[in-house]
Amino acid sequence: MTVFPKDEDGQVLKMLYKQGVDFKEPQKVNFVVAVPDQKNGKAVLETLRSDGFTSELEQDEETEEWTCYCFITMLLNYEEIIDIQKRLDELSKPYDGYTEGWGLMVN
Repeated sequence: MTVFPKDEDGQVLKMLYKQGVDFKEPQKVNFVVAVPDQKNGKAVLETLRSDGFTSELEQDEETEEWTCYCFITMLLNYEEIIDIQKRLDELSKPYDGYTEGWGLMVN
């Protein structure tokens, strides 16, 4: 039986596991970084890209909030997910950005 940590990230992994996501196959994980505005969003985007992340910046049409998305193809591993979120926080913090979570597209 697979045991997952009791925090939010662990619960998401547990839900994906129960949905039948193959943890032995790399998945396209989407990390979400909230940014305060377009100017800071562009700075975060450049910082993430220069650090090797595949990223894009989008504005929500309804809320008008800006978000930077980072896409990483990786094995679903709790420690790695935590490490990546910490790294994204470090890179986006100077621009008042922060990691808001992650997810993946499930077929």
